[in-house]
Amino acid sequence: MTGACVELTDCFEAEARRCGYRLVAGTDEAGRGPLAGPVVAAAVILPRRCVMRGLDDSKQVAEAERERLYEEITRRALALSVGQATAQEIDRLNILEATRLAMVRAIQTLPLQPDFLLLDAVSLPGLSVPQRSIIKGDGLSVTIAAASIIAKVTRDRLMLEYHRRFPQYHFHVHKGYPTPEHLRLLAKHGPCAIHRRSFRPVLETVALSGSAGGHGADR
Repeated sequence: MTGACVELTDCFEAEARRCGYRLVAGTDEAGRGPLAGPVVAAAVILPRRCVMRGLDDSKQVAEAERERLYEEITRRALALSVGQATAQEIDRLNILEATRLAMVRAIQTLPLQPDFLLLDAVSLPGLSVPQRSIIKGDGLSVTIAAASIIAKVTRDRLMLEYHRRFPQYHFHVHKGYPTPEHLRLLAKHGPCAIHRRSFRPVLETVALSGSAGGHGADR
């Protein structure tokens, strides 16, 4: 397939359908950059010519608007699903492979199985489903943007749950990203059970503490 889009549109989806594909799923992730928590992926199949006010790459949408879009996408999607890879899987596989794992889990649990995939700058060689990787696809394809919103809201909600479990890290504020506040609290308390120990700031904290377990471990 050829052609390019310069703004959020369904032209990629329409092009896939012109090629004979019927169920086109977009997939995207949230949480590749944080020091803690899972990477979360979503897969979404939207109806044809689905227009949603304010839909965009989740990084460009305010939190309240993301919540509204989450509800609208959930209501209007033909199918959607979420998958995740844990901090331990990220440490074992690396973040790219863990992201792929989360995406595959999301796609494989869709109630309708897609016959074509649109992906945001990632390929999934382990899947036989035809697919197209689009650079900055979450700002170009409506289904990838929808998956971006679902993944981001889902992960933010998970980090709120982790805040209740590990309140000393303030996960409800920074969602695990390496903000100055998070780095300060990581240095003070050491890593907990959901920190990614293969990421450099966490590795450095463990090295300074002289303990792989850290003093912020699950308790």
